[in-house]
Amino acid sequence: MSKDKTKYTNWSEINWRKLEKKLWKLQKRIFRAKRERNVKQVKQLQKLLVKSFAAKTIAVRKVTQDNRGKRTAGIDGIKSIPPTQRLELANELQISHKAKPLRRIYIPKANSDEKRPLSIPTINDRAVQMLVKMALEPEWEAIFEPNSYGFRLGRQSHDAIEQIFGSIKGKPKWVLDADISKCFDSINHSYLLNKLGKCPKNIRVQIKAWLKAGYLEGKELFPTKEGTPQGGTVSPLLANIALHGMENVLTEWVKTWKGRKDRNLESFSFIRYADDFVCLHESKEVIEKAKDILSDFLKPIGLQIKPEKTQIVHTLQTNKGFDFLGFNIRQYQIQNGKTNKHTGVKRAYKTLIKPSKKAIKRHYEKMANTVRNNRTVKQENLIKILNPIIKGWCNYHSSAVSSEVFSKLDHLVYGVLRRWCNRRHPKKSKHWIKDRYYHQVVTKDSVRNWVFKEGNQTLLVHADTKIERHIKVKGEKSPYDGDTVYWASRLGRSKELDTSTSKLLKHQKGKCSHCGATFIEGDIMEIDHILPKSLGGKNSYNNLQLIHAHCHDQKTSDDGSLKRGIHDKNQVREERYEAKASGTVLQTSSHREIAT
Repeated sequence: MSKDKTKYTNWSEINWRKLEKKLWKLQKRIFRAKRERNVKQVKQLQKLLVKSFAAKTIAVRKVTQDNRGKRTAGIDGIKSIPPTQRLELANELQISHKAKPLRRIYIPKANSDEKRPLSIPTINDRAVQMLVKMALEPEWEAIFEPNSYGFRLGRQSHDAIEQIFGSIKGKPKWVLDADISKCFDSINHSYLLNKLGKCPKNIRVQIKAWLKAGYLEGKELFPTKEGTPQGGTVSPLLANIALHGMENVLTEWVKTWKGRKDRNLESFSFIRYADDFVCLHESKEVIEKAKDILSDFLKPIGLQIKPEKTQIVHTLQTNKGFDFLGFNIRQYQIQNGKTNKHTGVKRAYKTLIKPSKKAIKRHYEKMANTVRNNRTVKQENLIKILNPIIKGWCNYHSSAVSSEVFSKLDHLVYGVLRRWCNRRHPKKSKHWIKDRYYHQVVTKDSVRNWVFKEGNQTLLVHADTKIERHIKVKGEKSPYDGDTVYWASRLGRSKELDTSTSKLLKHQKGKCSHCGATFIEGDIMEIDHILPKSLGGKNSYNNLQLIHAHCHDQKTSDDGSLKRGIHDKNQVREERYEAKASGTVLQTSSHREIAT
């Protein structure tokens, strides 16, 4: 470790790729050891990780450069630090079993007039929290329940929505739609520390110090007797650890039912995203019993289900469905449904997931308030402010049945912008205002009028967003499981694959461009020139493809590259090393030379 510390004297000189690979290997080993129930090895690897210079440096980078919350200072008053101090912090970073009080601030909640308390740690505590998180996360990812989606690497809210859709598309069901009251603020400290189990003692003591650190509001210090402070880097992970087991306790209960266990388990679903969850079953009595079981499970944690945000509804019988994570999930009666081939029963309903009315209203109000608060800015600057809001909201809802909603929002936004234009020029005619702010845009495919545009800035249109179905993450898959092919094709990047391989894998949708087969774990992948270099091909992405090693042999023997006399193995190796050194073609770790 000391060798690594003295090696770097400048933050900009750090070989991040090398450090990321070291950290990733340690995390993957922790994950596998936990899956194999090797508790001793898990502890040893976690101790090694928190002492690793690679982990410390990456932790500092995450909290000082990558984290969007870096502009909020703790009681130390430090919002960010320069590169020279980052390297010093990384060298000095360690688990000290101490923690400084948190700085308490309040932010408005999205769905109400209430305010959410945030507790901001110091820059040093943030970095240590990130270090501890990197050590604990692989261990718990190995055992977290498959239908837990909130604050987890490689999982998102759309996976939860797709799981709900898959659970009700075949049969209407009753739904328990519930929310845990003050989840982060009420977790019992003793329960959480006991649940951390056999993690290294120094990590457990450090977490206890964070939980008991207290917070400063103004100049007054308040103790923290319960809860994991929102605003800390490690808090979401600790909340997931505390809530881990909700699905398991329901699964064990379902196994006690009469009848075939596999069918019983199929008929019941539990989906959780952070402190929001739903239970689904065709029997209302089962849903009510599930609510009681979960209430009993939450009591020792110091939590309870929030009554005002809890409801039991039916997906088909009610005329409004239920809202979850900004979507409305509902089944509609239809007359000409498809007939099931096996049962001969005609389906009398269809399942539609749309943006919820609350989400639409919040988005419209945000757009309208943004326009009102920028009455005097230039049109070009207003477009720059609005476009990220439109793009972010549309991307989030692009996997649902949203086309009609997008068109409606475009109409509403037009009304807001029209009032904005009229206010700026009260004495001008409508035609003058139209010619000043709205223009015609001609493309290869269409001619569009009434485009809100100035210079190079054009306002995005909600309805232009392409509707694409989200593909749910597989079962218990985790980015720490080492399945680089799956995660690279899903996310377009993987810490074990270089940039070129990841981009090609995503572009090819996880398939070999030569044989068309999907890459699976264990396949040897190689980057190939579509037009061989010996025939004038270039090292550009449009001339590269990712193929199996055996397909590479076949392709090389057929593409004419050997006719130029390139049959010497050493000559091929030398050419590839030159390409790698130039940075134009990066080979995978499994890349092998072609013997011809």
